[in-house]
Amino acid sequence: MPTPANCRMTESHEWFRQEGDIITVGITQFAANELTDITYVQMKPAGTSVQAGGSVGEVESVKTTSDVYSAVAGTITEVNAEAAKDPSLVNSDPFGKGWLVRIRASDASPLAKLMDAATYDSAHPVH
Repeated sequence: MPTPANCRMTESHEWFRQEGDIITVGITQFAANELTDITYVQMKPAGTSVQAGGSVGEVESVKTTSDVYSAVAGTITEVNAEAAKDPSLVNSDPFGKGWLVRIRASDASPLAKLMDAATYDSAHPVH
């Protein structure tokens, strides 16, 4: 599955989709494939303040536990309860039903410095 054109990606394989001042965050298909079977998702609760570069939670797989980082500062407004109940959504639909958190950004400008879909996909092809 190619990375959606309306997302920006980090080197640590998080994706960010901006809708006004709300930024939806998840991990990429490449990351989900590398982690293999995701077994547990725990994000910080709504209302938590996050800094750019700070952790918003973690995902666990049969291989490892990985922190999920935010590229923007702001406040978590929503956590995907469905992904917490069914972590396999992160593997099967990482850009859709497997999103992780939504953040009300205090400054979304850092997103402009992240990779676009074409750049990300050329560096991280999904098998």
